[in-house]
Order: sequence, then C-alpha cells, then structure tokens
Amino acid sequence: MRIVYRASPWRSLIGHNGAFDVPALTAPLRDLHATVFASHSTLADAYAAHPAFVDTLVHYDVPAWRISQLISDHNAWLYRQAITRSIDEMQAQGWGEPPVDYCVLMLGSAARYESLLGPDQDNALIIDDYPDARHVEIDGYFQALSMRFTQRLDEAGIPLCHGHVMARWPMWRKRLSEWQQQLEIWSADRQVKRVQQTNILLDFAPVMGNPALAESLGAGVASTLSDAPLFLHEMAALLDELPVALDRFGRIASHPTLEAPYDQAVNLKRQGLMPLISALRLLCIRHQCSEIGTRERLLALSHFTNALTKAQSALLLAAFERMQHYLLGQQRHNMAHGQVADGWVDLRRLRDDERLLLKFDMQQIKAFVNQVKKA
Repeated sequence: MRIVYRASPWRSLIGHNGAFDVPALTAPLRDLHATVFASHSTLADAYAAHPAFVDTLVHYDVPAWRISQLISDHNAWLYRQAITRSIDEMQAQGWGEPPVDYCVLMLGSAARYESLLGPDQDNALIIDDYPDARHVEIDGYFQALSMRFTQRLDEAGIPLCHGHVMARWPMWRKRLSEWQQQLEIWSADRQVKRVQQTNILLDFAPVMGNPALAESLGAGVASTLSDAPLFLHEMAALLDELPVALDRFGRIASHPTLEAPYDQAVNLKRQGLMPLISALRLLCIRHQCSEIGTRERLLALSHFTNALTKAQSALLLAAFERMQHYLLGQQRHNMAHGQVADGWVDLRRLRDDERLLLKFDMQQIKAFVNQVKKA
C-alpha cells in the first residue's frame, strides 16, 4: 500500500524550470479570498470564515502562535468595522460626529494578539477629558456607541462578555482622568476584587480612535502601580488562584469535574497559559516593562532586565508556543465535530511525546510562577 503524503504549498515554490512559482504558492490563500473573504457582506460572514482561514494557514505550516496573531488581526478589523458602522448609523440618526477624542481598547488575549478560535468580547473605552457640565451629552453619545458596536460584534459571532467587561458599562467607559483615578483607587490597598479588576485592565491595546489616549493610560499604569507595594503583594498572592495542572508528584493532573468535557481533560488555558501570563504581567510591572504580548514580555524581561535568563525565557517561550498548538488543534477538532472551541484539551489526543513535553512545560511554568511569588 502506497502512503500518500499531504503536499505542502511551500513545495510548489520552486517550479519545474527552477524558477520561483509564487502564483502556485499563494493559490490556497487566493481561493480562500475569492470564496470567503471577498464574498462576505456582513460581519457575521467574515467571522464565520475563521475556521477556513485557520485551515488554510495550517496547510501553509504556519505555527499556532502566528495563526493566533492573524486571528487577532482579523478580530481587530471586525472591531473597527463594527465601530465605524455604528458611528455611521448614529450620524444618520442625527447624533453627529464623536464629540471628543476617544480610544476603544481590546483587553485580554485580543490585546496580547493571542486570540484563538471562539473568543468573547473584552473591551473598554477611554474618553478624552471634558467638563462635568457636558457629562450627560458626551457620555450619552459614547454609551450609545458602545451599545451598538458591542451588539454588532455579538451578532457577528463574538459574544458579549458574561463578566460585563465591555465599554457599554460605565465601569469600563471613562474619561482619561477618571481611569487614572480608578487605578489609584484599585491599587491603594490589597483588596482581591480590585486587584482582579486591575489585572483585566492591564492587558490592553488600542483598536480604534486616538492611540495617544492609550499611551497616556499606559504611562499612568506604570507610574501608579510601580509605587503600590501592597497591591503588588496581592497580585503575587492571587497567583495561587491559578494553579498549574500538576499533582504533588509533578505529573499532569486531570481532574474530571462536571464542567470537564472529556474523561482525561485539562483546562490548558486556565491551568497552563493563564498562570504563565499572570506571572509575566506581574513581573513586567515590577520591572516597568510596557510590553503586552506574552512573547514580547518574555523577550523584554530576558534582554533588558535581569528578571529572566535568556535560557529560561527560551524554555517558557517554547512552552507557550506548544500550548497554543495543542489548544488550536483541539479547537479545530471540536469545531469540525460541531462542538465548542474552548480552553479544554483532551489528553487522549496527544501522543506520548507530546504528553511528556506538556508535563515538562507545566513544570517550567510552575517553577517560574513560584519564582515570581517569592521575589
């Protein structure tokens, strides 16, 4: 029986005459654009193309971490389309142009440009400072705008955040000076809820509007939190709330629960990626690194500070990339079988070598988290 190998499009780069055959190389992407992206007329159609988009990128042997960046780029485009269409709709209804400068922020994995399949919404809004006497007028405009664009994203397939972390709510829609005051309140002591809310805000990226407002907020974060020892101590203590999925013998811990979808399931997002991301976030605040993405944080901490050695950074970066690979593979499998794309991974789908590497990666992350907690 003859084994037929899947041909990579990269193998078509060199033509029979020895020349570069770029049209042949790009054919799968051209086909995707012609059949999906170019034909869509709604945001829902564009978002629904994500699985086919990912399949095509996998066909090109693009690694999962790069695919997550491209998914995030497309999600950012969806945000901008939803906001632009909402502003156009409001103008048609007589609301006029935005009354002052603003900046819509993506939060969480979207801000880190690490989105995989099936994200929900996490966003916030910075409004340029204005007189209190105009609050009803100006905040009313941005409340209406926020309600519209978040609803458009929900209808497109990016659901509303169950935790209400969206610009449609006053908690996540403020003037720039109010955001600074909020940071000072949240970081004044070590109340758990305040630290959790700040953790949500700390991973942000501008997606629409005036990015200078986001830069000002970032400068406020750096100056405020670097001088808040009680707050940083509580951030370190909260790392215990995200235990790495290892038992006391250092083995991968699969604990079947009512919410686990498989017999041997690990929530790789919550018990693998999030401990790493949370510890890196805290370490970056301590060392005043402004990077947001996990890869960028690891590189900055090892190149510009003494917080991480280059060898440790490389180990954690490899662990991060492999976990994204496992998660994306599981999500693609789930969606192909009509299931939800979430943060769980079925350990039975991993090869023996992958399980060994996953255990090693978890051990590196656990050691890193303990290092950050003790620092």
